[in-house]
Amino acid sequence: QVQLVESGGGLVQAGASLTLSCAASGGTGSLGAMGWFRQVPENEREFVAACSASGRSTYYGDSAKGRFTIPRDNAKSTMTLEIHTLKPDDTAMYYCEATPAVSIAPTPRSWEYDYWGRGTQVTVSS
Repeated sequence: QVQLVESGGGLVQAGASLTLSCAASGGTGSLGAMGWFRQVPENEREFVAACSASGRSTYYGDSAKGRFTIPRDNAKSTMTLEIHTLKPDDTAMYYCEATPAVSIAPTPRSWEYDYWGRGTQVTVSS
């Protein structure tokens, strides 16, 4: 059973940088594309960024373009989300999600992700 565990969230000031990590375990060889979503209470989950199964192809949501990067290290079964120049609007619970191995390309469509973690909270103060 695939498990995803996020870490790295916290309280940071606007303008700072932050790196979130997602560690995968249990059948990681069956993972395809992976992605990050975020959600604030009473809002729908928002797509942030995704990478292909190899990590070489990436796809970013409009709010993430230019400030976020999504490196992936399959040898370590990890994926990170590097966030630069944080804004108060970036405050949210961030979730790591993964598709099954047949889904190779990065995707913003939440229904294509079969696995997800419990999230890590990012709070940006102004």
